[in-house]
Amino acid sequence: MAVDELQAIIQRCQILEEADFKGEDFNLFQVAGQKCLEDGYTAQLLEVIQNDKNKVIIKHMGWNLISPLVRCIFTYKQEDDKREHCLKILDLLAQLCNPKELFLGLLEQIEQTSGEQVCKTVMLLLQPLQTVLLKLQNKKAYSVGLSLAMIMNQLSPLPVPYTKEQIQEDKLGLCQCCNAVVDFAKPFVSEVVKNMEKSSEYNDMELKEELLKFCMKSLKYPLLTAQLEQLEGIEEHPFRHFATEIIDTLWDIRELIPLVFLHHKGKSPHWENQEFADIERKNSADSLACLSYLMFVQHFGIDCFPVVFSPSYLLQCNMTHIDVLLKRTEESVLSKGLDLFESCLFRMEDNSLLHQYLEFRDFINVPQDLVKVMTLCPIEHLRKKSLNILQLFIDKFDAEGKYTLFRCLLKTSNHAGVEGYIIKNIKDQIHLSLTKACDNIWFTGHHLISLLDLVLLLPEGAETDLLQNSDRIMASLNLLRYLVIKDCESDNQTGVWTMLAKIEQNFLKPLHVGLNMSKAHYEAEIKNKKENRRGVHSSNTVCSVTISGEKMPAMTTEMQLQVLHSALFTFDLIESVLARVEELIEVKIKAVMDENS
Repeated sequence: MAVDELQAIIQRCQILEEADFKGEDFNLFQVAGQKCLEDGYTAQLLEVIQNDKNKVIIKHMGWNLISPLVRCIFTYKQEDDKREHCLKILDLLAQLCNPKELFLGLLEQIEQTSGEQVCKTVMLLLQPLQTVLLKLQNKKAYSVGLSLAMIMNQLSPLPVPYTKEQIQEDKLGLCQCCNAVVDFAKPFVSEVVKNMEKSSEYNDMELKEELLKFCMKSLKYPLLTAQLEQLEGIEEHPFRHFATEIIDTLWDIRELIPLVFLHHKGKSPHWENQEFADIERKNSADSLACLSYLMFVQHFGIDCFPVVFSPSYLLQCNMTHIDVLLKRTEESVLSKGLDLFESCLFRMEDNSLLHQYLEFRDFINVPQDLVKVMTLCPIEHLRKKSLNILQLFIDKFDAEGKYTLFRCLLKTSNHAGVEGYIIKNIKDQIHLSLTKACDNIWFTGHHLISLLDLVLLLPEGAETDLLQNSDRIMASLNLLRYLVIKDCESDNQTGVWTMLAKIEQNFLKPLHVGLNMSKAHYEAEIKNKKENRRGVHSSNTVCSVTISGEKMPAMTTEMQLQVLHSALFTFDLIESVLARVEELIEVKIKAVMDENS
C-alpha cells in the first residue's frame, strides 16, 4: 500500500516541470516515503531513488526523508539489510538533493537530537553533511561555521570521559565522535591552506575564522576537562589524538603561534549585551589556557615553537593562563593549571626571576590562587602539589622578589598555616643572609625590621584565638629564638635587638595574657565536662562542641575531652617555647651588661 502511494505520486510528478511542483506534492511524497520506511519497504524506496527518471523529484523533495530515515537507521539492527538500504538512501540523498535544502534538513536533525543519541546522530550525518557543504557555492564559510558550531553545541552538555575505564568504554561515543568531527573539517582546512599557498595576501578570511572558532571551542570542550596524560593499556589515546589534530589545524591555518603569544587576534563578535561579552571573554580565556597546557606541558606542537624565548618571558606569557586554570575547582582543570605552572618554573634557575615581575598583576594573583588551593581544595594530592609549587615559585625570585612576595602573602593569605609556612621561609632567608659572605640587605637591617613588624605580633592582641593561630605563633617564636641565638646584640645585623621593646609589647606580653586566658577557659571546660559525665553516668552521650569559633561534628563526651586536652597540650607547647625565648633574651642581655660593667 505504502509503495503504491509512493509510485502514484512519483508518476504524477514525473510528467511535471520543476516549476510546477506544488506544496501538496511535497507533502504527499514525504508522507508516502515515510510510510515506506516505517513499514519496512526500504528496498523499494531505494529503487525509486536510484531510478534516473526520478532525479529531479529527489533533488527537490528528497531532503524531507532525512528525519524518518535517521529514525529507521537507529531502529534496525546493525546486520539488518533494511538498515543497509537506509544508509545507501542517505548517501544517495547527499549526492542528489538540492545542497541548500539538504544542508538545512541535516542541521535540523542534529539540532533536534539529545542525550545518548547525540553522538550516534552526529556520526551518522557527518559524511552526508560534508558532501553537501563541499557542493555549496554561496555562503560556504558561514555554512561550515554553522555546522561546526551546531555539532559542538550538541556535544558540549555530554560528560567527558576521564578515567582510563571511562575512556576505553566511551559509553556515549564522545571520544570517537570528536575525532570524526576533526576528519569532517579536514577538507575545509585543506581549502584554506591551498588558498593561502596561492597568495601571500590571502584575503578570504571567513572560512579561516570559522575553523579558528571551531578550534577554540574544541580547546574549551572537551580538551579543557579531558584526561590527557598517556594511559597504560590505551595504544592511541582518543583525546590526545584529538588534541594533536586541533594543534595541527591551528598550525596549518597559521594561527598557532599568534594565539600562544598575542592571544586571540581574530574577529571577536561585538556584543551589545555586556553579559554575552563577558561569556565570550571567559570562553576565550579558557581555550587559550588549555592551548598553553597542551604546548608547554604535553608538548603538542612544540616542534613548531621558536626556541628563542627566555624562561622568565615564557612564565610571564603563561601567568594569565595559570590564573584562569587555578581559579577553577574541577580536578581535571585545576591539575592542568598546577602542571602548567610547575612546567614553567622547572625551566628556570633559582634566584633568576627579577622582582620587577611582581609589578604584573598575575604574579600576585597566582600565588594567592595557590594559597586557596592549599587551604580549600578537598583533593589532598592537589593541596600538597600546590604547596610544593609555591615553594618553587618563591625559590625562583631574587632576594627583593622573595621579600616582596613574603610581605604580600602575610597580608593576604588569612590562614595561620600558610603564614607559618611563610615565616619559616623568612627564617631560612635570614639564615642565608647571616651565613653568606655577601650582605643581603633585604633580610637584614631596616628592611628586615619592617618585615618582622608583620611577623612578631598577635593579630588581635591578647584576644587572638591562639589555637587557630598556633601554626603562625609557633613559627614566629622559632624565628625569634633563632634571631636571639644567631645575632649578637653587639652586631645586631637583623635589628632584632633594636626592636626588642616593641616585640615584647606587641607579641610576648599579649601572648602571655592570651595563654593564661585560654588555658583557664579550656581547663574550666574540661572540669565541666567531667562533672557532666559523672552526672549522666555515661561517656557515650553525644553532643556538640565549639572550638575556635567553629562547631565541631557531634561527639561523645570522651571524644570532646580528648579534643580539649589536645588544645591544652598545644598551649603548653607554645608556653614552653615562649619561656625558652625569654630565657635566651634574658641571658643575652645579662651577658652584655656584665661586659659593660
